[in-house]
Amino acid sequence: MVAPAIPEVIEQEIEAAIESRNEALPSLRELGPPDLVHLIKQSVKSGGRQTGVYHHVTGIDASSSASLAAYINTLTQTAQDKSNKVISGLYCCYNAFSRLDMRVEVKIPGGVESYCIDERGDKRVASDSLWLETFLCGVLRAYSYADDGSGDTIKKIIAVRRFDPVTSTDVEHKFLDAAERLFFKGWQLGSDPEIQVPNLVSNHLTTGLLNYVHTTGRYASGQNLFEKLRSRDPEISSLLARVLISGDEEVKAVRLLKEAIEMLPMDYSLLNCQATFLQSKGNLEWASPLAQRAVIAAPSEFGTWSKLAEIYVGLEQWDLALLTLNSCPMFTYIDKDAPRMPEPARVILPVLSNTALDEIDESVQGYDTEMVHPNLRKLSAAGYKGTFLKAYSLLTDITSKIGWDQLLRIRSQVFVMEEEYRSEKSQPGTGRTTGQVTGRNSSTTALRAPSPEINGQKANGSASGSVKGENEERPSSPTEQPDAEATNGNGDGGAVGGDLAIEKPEHTVASTEVKSGSEDPDPSHANYTHFQHKRLCERWLDNLFMVLYEDLRIYTIWRTDMARAKASNDAGASSPSTSNTIYSKSAEEWEILGELAERLHHVPEAIEAYQSCLRIRFSPKAMRAVVKMWEEDRKTENVLQGMIRLIAWQYRWYSEFSPELLRSIRKLIEEEGAVKVRSIVQATSLPQPVLDLTHRYVELCATFRSSGSDG
Repeated sequence: MVAPAIPEVIEQEIEAAIESRNEALPSLRELGPPDLVHLIKQSVKSGGRQTGVYHHVTGIDASSSASLAAYINTLTQTAQDKSNKVISGLYCCYNAFSRLDMRVEVKIPGGVESYCIDERGDKRVASDSLWLETFLCGVLRAYSYADDGSGDTIKKIIAVRRFDPVTSTDVEHKFLDAAERLFFKGWQLGSDPEIQVPNLVSNHLTTGLLNYVHTTGRYASGQNLFEKLRSRDPEISSLLARVLISGDEEVKAVRLLKEAIEMLPMDYSLLNCQATFLQSKGNLEWASPLAQRAVIAAPSEFGTWSKLAEIYVGLEQWDLALLTLNSCPMFTYIDKDAPRMPEPARVILPVLSNTALDEIDESVQGYDTEMVHPNLRKLSAAGYKGTFLKAYSLLTDITSKIGWDQLLRIRSQVFVMEEEYRSEKSQPGTGRTTGQVTGRNSSTTALRAPSPEINGQKANGSASGSVKGENEERPSSPTEQPDAEATNGNGDGGAVGGDLAIEKPEHTVASTEVKSGSEDPDPSHANYTHFQHKRLCERWLDNLFMVLYEDLRIYTIWRTDMARAKASNDAGASSPSTSNTIYSKSAEEWEILGELAERLHHVPEAIEAYQSCLRIRFSPKAMRAVVKMWEEDRKTENVLQGMIRLIAWQYRWYSEFSPELLRSIRKLIEEEGAVKVRSIVQATSLPQPVLDLTHRYVELCATFRSSGSDG
């Protein structure tokens, strides 16, 4: 198979990229940035001037200096640039265990020198143990920086070639052997942003291992690894149980969890794993006490609180879900280590002609912000990541089930509202002083004095924490605007459509069907009606309510405009062309509206918007969302048609490896068989080199002996 094209970033000053990488070494926190490949080129004419070019890469075997030098040699043999020749190359690969930048310098013609640079810029000798750590970090980075098929990761860093780091069972054995030898140092690599403190079972190494196992379906290999590690530390049982459950060995997983929890009754990873399993089986009543115990075991971890909130949402205990969400510890999102490079002189992003596809090349024009309405550009929820993204997803899930008005009613039952606080302050002699109100924050209160919703006991104290924004007024529903300008943010009467009145969002269920949100509150939670038993809403959660309000407002306007346009068409009031003119959106706007509907858990409306986007031009994010819908509907041919285009788009942007796309292909092969998948792909009327890109994923599944790959 032909390798992806080679992007080139041309420097203004030779080796400026290397200097920038050296300066960034002390600030690297976790796995480090993608590998840097720097070349010095010279014109083929005698006495020609030299230029410095570079690109980034992931997935290259970094187990020795020879493998990295071999990659540089492949760059010297390309026919892409015939007017220049490569005279030297430098490969930089970060070792996150030892905090060293491993380097291989190749002189052409000449020799190869390998060394490493520490955070102070001093040279060190590259030993075998350092190369072992570097190899493992390289594989983990390949999975960490891989795109999920939507194109978001590819667009973050320019000129990155992405290769599959594990292409055979031999490389797999080397990878798992390195992981076993370095497993107990994995906490040094950091963890996902939702984890406050990296530990033995929650770090980038365990995340990469689980991602690899789930992507390739190599559950037996994962079980063997974690079985050996479990004999050294029983805490690893939670990882083994997750692999067993994914590998459809649930009975063994349940037995393992029982034994492990008897040995480690307060291990929150084990408790969370068991609660998640029961939740997947719909047994929420059993999952609830386990999730509560996990919160007690790890009160400072976001994952335990969010799991408990999820279970309360499933049990339709909306008040408990809001209280639990309010107690979640929130962490500032820290993004992955990204390269910080100087301004380039030029950027060359070539396309291989034999793998080009016209319909996906239309998206090369990029994102045009001028084509997007200002109110769509400023939706804050689109930028949420980490713990705030998860918390917002839980809040929108509740809203999609009970409606905005019911959410506000429950909110007023469990949290101290502005008017109540002012009223309480203005009534001296009631025994509830301002000092009692501002004692400590609500998360601490939830831990020190559990509410009756968490452990079945009655609350025993007054409300605590600080009231958010005494001088701020909040709208009570999307139909109530705080002022005239808030109608659309610009005071022009419409965010998405024209001058239309904003209608309130429809209720998902009737008021009488909502627990704790009806006119007659649940007697067991009657103490919420008293001021001293309420909680204070955390500032960040209060902000989420405001952001949710804005999302619902824009969504309501969009759906109202769509309904009116459809009604106008049905009534024959205007011709189809006139209707399209009345309600037309750019591809960028349809994509944003699709994301908006998806955030609010309105899947059919999201798919409708994404399909409207695809009718204008190709969008990997829109296509990925539509493919997921086809996967759920088991429309195999449609799924493969979409996958061919997604894989071709990835390849056009120098990525031949996406774990999410590989996993989707593997699932299709398990359900339909490799022969049928190959036949459908081959029957597609697209250029053969484009189809070969998808065939490569099928061959990879056969290499790993995935279920269904032999027939």
